Amino acid sequence: MAHFAKLNSDNVVEQVIVVNNEEVPDEATGIAFCKSLFGEETEWIQTSYNGNFRGQFAGVGMTYDPVEDIFK
Repeated sequence: MAHFAKLNSDNVVEQVIVVNNEEVPDEATGIAFCKSLFGEETEWIQTSYNGNFRGQFAGVGMTYDPVEDIFK
């Protein structure tokens, strides 16, 4: 399963959803899929449940740092 974090305008995580891997073969497709469900104006980024990338799994209230490409 793939996990995607919805970010607000301050890069704070508002929501994390799970998407079937069959729907999202890569991050760009997953982001497009999330936007198709929640609106084109929303911002999404993939997060790793196992913490394999972007530092750690995103949780509501955490901040995404685009410079370091991690969740804090």
